[in-house]
Amino acid sequence: MSSSDMTTTTSQQPPHPHPPDSTEGLQRSLKRFDITAMAIAAVISFDTVGQIATGGGEAATWTAVIALFFLIPYALLFAETGAAFPQEGGPYVWVKLALGRPAAALTTLFYWVTNPIWLGGSLVFLAAETWDGFVFHLGSGTFADYTFKLLFVWAAILTAVVSLRRGKWITTAGALVKVLCLALFTVTALLYGIEHGFQGLTDTRFTPSTAGFLALVPILLFAYVGFEAPNAAGEEMHDPQRDVPAALGRSATVAACCYLLPVLALLTVVPAQKVTGIGGFMEGARLVFGVYGGAAGPLLTTTAVMFVFALLTQGSAWMIVSDRMQAMAAADGAFFSRALGAFHPRLGTPVRTNLLSGAVATLFMLAAMQLADGDAGAVFAVVLTVAVTTLLLSYLVVIPALVLLRLRHPDVPRPYRVPFGARGFFVCAALVYAWILVGSWSALFPGVLEGLFGIGYDFHDVWGVSRGAFELFTLGTVAVLLLVGSAGLATARRARPAPDRA
Repeated sequence: MSSSDMTTTTSQQPPHPHPPDSTEGLQRSLKRFDITAMAIAAVISFDTVGQIATGGGEAATWTAVIALFFLIPYALLFAETGAAFPQEGGPYVWVKLALGRPAAALTTLFYWVTNPIWLGGSLVFLAAETWDGFVFHLGSGTFADYTFKLLFVWAAILTAVVSLRRGKWITTAGALVKVLCLALFTVTALLYGIEHGFQGLTDTRFTPSTAGFLALVPILLFAYVGFEAPNAAGEEMHDPQRDVPAALGRSATVAACCYLLPVLALLTVVPAQKVTGIGGFMEGARLVFGVYGGAAGPLLTTTAVMFVFALLTQGSAWMIVSDRMQAMAAADGAFFSRALGAFHPRLGTPVRTNLLSGAVATLFMLAAMQLADGDAGAVFAVVLTVAVTTLLLSYLVVIPALVLLRLRHPDVPRPYRVPFGARGFFVCAALVYAWILVGSWSALFPGVLEGLFGIGYDFHDVWGVSRGAFELFTLGTVAVLLLVGSAGLATARRARPAPDRA
């Protein structure tokens, strides 16, 4: 695209819905490779591989089905929208243009808070469990355990604080390490199966079932979403109109392979009933790395360190993008104080929002450690579900916003278009929205749809906690977020100068 084309594109787009000085001084540091790496770092979730594999053989089946009927249309939607509306803030901008500031404020809050919840209540537990079991003994609830978790959380936050020009290399390294770990595990599992037989296939059934679908759809959707995340840094990209669609196409392909192949490899060598959500990947690695003889121990420790590093950069990648979204909301007068939306003049990052994320992640980590009396597996599963719930609920607003933008702004230049034009766009949106509806309900009210279909469901056996504790944590989190979002919007409205700039 020529420079004249770029000028035309920018001039025809709707005006920025946030104060122009909120992004002054931002440097265009993201190229196509960086966008691809950031999407891979954000989308491929190490913590979900083991959780998906607990579904047994049909987990592989549903992973492939949802990749075909959700991931592809989802990536197409955001490739077109991200190229057409590349403003800093991404989804916040899109929802505000389509539905107004209040809807954008609440949606962005749910999207943003998912990540400190996830960092402080899921990723950090998996990282600590891995470090304790494969690198250095920490113990549960000890001083060393608390210290490790606090260091993990704040290392991820500090990675988001540094300038994107430098921070992008950390997330890129994490993406490469992540793909390397998954590839090494997959190949090693194949070697192990050739040498010892594929024991996991003995009792594995790949036939899909309704029960398996309802159990797996929330976590699979959570695993696959996030391709819109780089657009939160839209004004820090060199050429978003051309690079976003290409980057999303590549990262979607990598993501599908990085979920399906390791899940298949894990299930072929480990019986499904022995796979756990929190320890699935590394326990599988402990088993298959035996093919390397005396080198197995050092190689397993190295893999564990790489695994923890990938988890950390996974969290920081989401902090980089979601904190920018929330900062844009604050800068636009949609969340308490505009000061939260200030970008550091030298670093070019929303430092105050970054620190707020760190505080929320720390508080959630401390709360999660009290949830199940030290049962890390139960904490991991429940908190992961909270993160799944808050993120999927945000898409219930984002997807309709994309449709409205397509209808109301047909003249905005769209360097990439979904196949079959507007009709193809609307079909993709309907398909994605249907998946999100089912996933949101299943995550927020597990066991309800199972009851409607006459499927037995023992809540405590599935989650390791009582329904009361589960609902207090999930529904309570949603209720608190609605209150905080409403209070933040009301406070910001009183502080906004008149007339309100949109």
